[in-house]
Amino acid sequence: MEKKFTENQISFMKLMYEARKESGLTQNQVARLLHKNQSYISKYENGERRLDVLEFLELAHVMGFNPSEFITKLNRVWKKK
Repeated sequence: MEKKFTENQISFMKLMYEARKESGLTQNQVARLLHKNQSYISKYENGERRLDVLEFLELAHVMGFNPSEFITKLNRVWKKK
């Protein structure tokens, strides 16, 4: 059976979920700040859609995390594999 997501995709989804939780925001709150539907947040957290770099930067701004630090953390997770 073919895997739906790569390990790297799963790592990214988990870190994005954790970043939102650490920000103290719900999916609905993030969506409102971005003028999007809640399903937008749900879909990238569940891997149904991917983020482009501009969307990623918007999310970082809204959730209050440093995108460079996020990428560094993601890179460390990937190197462990």
